Amino acid sequence: MRHGDKINNLGRTASHRKALLKNLACELINHKRITTTLAKAKALRTFIEPLITKSKDNTTHQRRVVFSYLQNKEAVTELFGPIAEKVGGRPGGYTRIIKLGIRVGDNAETAMIELVDYNEIYGKGKGEVKEAAKKTRRGGSRKKAAGEEAAAPAEETASEEKSAKKAAK
Repeated sequence: MRHGDKINNLGRTASHRKALLKNLACELINHKRITTTLAKAKALRTFIEPLITKSKDNTTHQRRVVFSYLQNKEAVTELFGPIAEKVGGRPGGYTRIIKLGIRVGDNAETAMIELVDYNEIYGKGKGEVKEAAKKTRRGGSRKKAAGEEAAAPAEETASEEKSAKKAAK
């Protein structure tokens, strides 16, 4: 029974699964976009997102922790260099999975997993480093202040129209 077992074993032993995810992660870091099966893409997302979060803090300790997962110097250098600069202001959600359909040979569902900040089609800021804005859980205070400022000129114009109508009579 697998009650409460949240890991997707992908039909592999633990060592094989670890090697698979390590290789997929290195290829994703190097190429910024890879095509694989949907199950592998979902498993890879849970594997690589914490590593990208660790890369935002560029210390020797974090580099060693990430290297213990990836075992690839070039991938670690790429992750802590340009990738960490691009995702600096993003609070999470560094990858995107797009379903592509089924594979002809074995009918497996395929998907493309990519780093969000490296997509030229969807990216609004195309290579900009976004500043980390302080976000609160309650955004109502800012909205109310903006709404009151917008409502105040509207009330002034309404009173001016009334006075203009009275003067016309």
